[in-house]
Amino acid sequence: MIDSLKTITPLLLTLKVASVATFSALLVGVALAFLLARRKFPGREWLDAVLTLPLVMPPTVLGYYLIVLMGRNGWIGRWLYGTFGVSLMFTWQGAVVASAVVSLPLVYKAARAAFEGVDHNLEKAARTLGLSEGEIFFRVSFPLAWRGILAGTMLALARAMGEFGATLMVAGNLPGKTQTLSLAVYDAVQAGNDHLAATLVLITSLVCLLILVTSGKVFRTNYLKEIEP
Repeated sequence: MIDSLKTITPLLLTLKVASVATFSALLVGVALAFLLARRKFPGREWLDAVLTLPLVMPPTVLGYYLIVLMGRNGWIGRWLYGTFGVSLMFTWQGAVVASAVVSLPLVYKAARAAFEGVDHNLEKAARTLGLSEGEIFFRVSFPLAWRGILAGTMLALARAMGEFGATLMVAGNLPGKTQTLSLAVYDAVQAGNDHLAATLVLITSLVCLLILVTSGKVFRTNYLKEIEP
């Protein structure tokens, strides 16, 4: 019974954190990808580099930056606590922020490439027909780019489920509160509980494989529908 709780609780928390983080990364990543794919402005390449940085930055370094921003005395954390009495440190919401930041580049890069692959002439034609910019995005740009965005989103979900370093620094490793699957594996290995560690590793691997296989099937199915006469 105890081992079951040690398995199910981190799994449910991981699914919750990863889902919210991926949804947040999707909204921000798609908006920024469309902006950078369609607009030229000073510093655009620097912004692109900053958005891609979490892919190559050590998770502990990224976690330190998040602490500087979101800690009780951080730039954003001080404002949140002083205005709303909210602290993200050592909470599952903090884990969401950490996972979202880590997975954001996967959505952003895939979405930008997808938007850049959309024929600009179709968007120009939509403008001549009187569509607003919002209508052009939802009726032309996004429908033509959605397969690439979906691929990036599924990769981001898998990445969010496996996030460890930044989450550990921001949210801690509190069983039943902020302990995700990757943190539970670390705890089990440290405690010498090989059976629990192996079980958690198997669950994590199966869930990530399921996500990747599902995304691949969705991608291929819709692609075949589009090319069928």
